Amino acid sequence: MIFNIQRFSTHDGDGIRTLIFYKGCPLQCQWCSNPESQSFAPGILYDRSKCQSFGDCAATMPEAITLSGSNGLQIKRDQITDAEKLQDVCASKALTLSGKPLTVDELLKEIEKDLPFYRTDGGVTLSGGEPLAQGTELVSLLQVLHGRQISTNMETSLHVKWKLVERCIGLVSTFLVDLKHTDPDKFRQYTLGSAALVLENLKQLAYFGAHVVVRVPVIPGFNHSEAEIFQMVDFVSTIKGINEIHFLPYHTFGVEKYKMLGIEYLFNNTRQVGEEELKPYVQYAESKGFTTKIGG
Repeated sequence: MIFNIQRFSTHDGDGIRTLIFYKGCPLQCQWCSNPESQSFAPGILYDRSKCQSFGDCAATMPEAITLSGSNGLQIKRDQITDAEKLQDVCASKALTLSGKPLTVDELLKEIEKDLPFYRTDGGVTLSGGEPLAQGTELVSLLQVLHGRQISTNMETSLHVKWKLVERCIGLVSTFLVDLKHTDPDKFRQYTLGSAALVLENLKQLAYFGAHVVVRVPVIPGFNHSEAEIFQMVDFVSTIKGINEIHFLPYHTFGVEKYKMLGIEYLFNNTRQVGEEELKPYVQYAESKGFTTKIGG
């Protein structure tokens, strides 16, 4: 299931790229900038500022949606059993559906629109959510892109069973691996996941010769300290074949999406991180022999 296709991106790999965002992630990172990507099911986003109270959505699904005068809509998301019924119901686009199943052929048609812009160094980047948590259609897409010699990068947390990683080796140009923390307790507390799973998969991925770039999201209150970041750099330095680390400063671009999804943003009072703050991390990583970059 896809929740966004972003064209003409100059991040997440070399050249001009088409970013395909898969829906569904095994982690629940508290600072996630794409909260609509966490669930594998379609999601409902409601933008109160656009609502004209036409009532079509309430008429379509009265058991879950009611009009509440000046307060707009009251949505009981746990009562929505078939979100696709709400697709294109709202004329003002205040209520939108996040997530749409697309076949490999449908995705290829979207990608082909951008082929003239790739030139020699552009391509496709698969993101999410977690691409590796998708079904066999992911591998089918990778095989087609590989056969057509279209460079394909993948953004991943590596928080999946190894067999789901292994099936993609040789089909992905670069794995852009988010390394969030090496401390198992802190990782579990803030993401509900297993750091050990990620670290072992990272070692395995490098061992099998995949091209890997490690990307560290720098999050205040979670890992934004020299002790924690240096520990992550030290860990990566023990893995032969990984030569590049990027540091991604925390931002608040996704905050409004939490309101639209009707969920609490636990990092609501967290400040954004300036690039200047990342220089000690960059310097330390470079002292360990890594090529570095700030941002994606």
